[in-house]
Amino acid sequence: MAATRSFGSATGKMPGSEAIESKGFLRAHRWLILRRLSQFGIFALFLAGPLAGIWLIKGNLSASLTLDMVPLTDLFVLLQSLTAGHLPATSALLGAAIVAVIYLLLGGRVFCAWACPMNVVTDSAAWLRRRLGIKGGSAPARSTRLWLLGFILLACLLTGSMVWEFVNPVSLLQRALIFGIGAALLPAVGIFLYDLFVAQHGWCGHLCPMGACYSLLGHGALVRVAASGRSRCTDCMDCFSVCPEPQVIRPALKGSGSALILAADCSNCGRCIDVCSQDVFRMTHRFDKRRDEA
Repeated sequence: MAATRSFGSATGKMPGSEAIESKGFLRAHRWLILRRLSQFGIFALFLAGPLAGIWLIKGNLSASLTLDMVPLTDLFVLLQSLTAGHLPATSALLGAAIVAVIYLLLGGRVFCAWACPMNVVTDSAAWLRRRLGIKGGSAPARSTRLWLLGFILLACLLTGSMVWEFVNPVSLLQRALIFGIGAALLPAVGIFLYDLFVAQHGWCGHLCPMGACYSLLGHGALVRVAASGRSRCTDCMDCFSVCPEPQVIRPALKGSGSALILAADCSNCGRCIDVCSQDVFRMTHRFDKRRDEA
């Protein structure tokens, strides 16, 4: 599996260079642009209240109220609350149910790629790492995030408090950006440096307990990426280089079975679609029965 940890294209170019040449800049960045619009759009909705008095959404990514009617509750926050022995309000339970349905349909890790502000930080570190040619590093096993998730819930049980929320880098980053709390940026800076110098995609791919929590919803998701044009693959390795979860690609791309990427850890970020000059990948659904493209 060493090839899945490649830090650059097999051609020696930056991943996606050939895609830009063959498809043009916009098509080679389409899904990345859409993700950034989603992430910054969500942030703008939260920011509109404190800055402009337009309260379309009140709260934060942990718990919010949209248009004073629709509650949304982070599932990891709910798990911590229940484990700590605190029964949430009915609105919080309803909000968690709405969020669960959304991510059961779209894929749990869609939160990581399309909503989480930390994704911009880790993507920036990965881009700079490739630009600087930094290779190697030491990352813990990907199962570490599941162990960390379990330890956090155990700590909530033993202490009766939501311990992760004191240090949650996602919540702290959002508060720092909205309310200008400089010290709250320190965890994000630490994660950026860790991903840059220590482990490629180290935080999102190996450590983040929120990602681990949301991945549990991804097993039966409807939205999927498919390597439907895998017969055209030239083994350039660009998709493996940019994917934060490269282990999910190989079964669909190199296997003899379904071309659908069915792993729960896939975040449906679409970067494999963007950087592939041969249009091997496409966004589809789990019931797509079309044959592999020639």
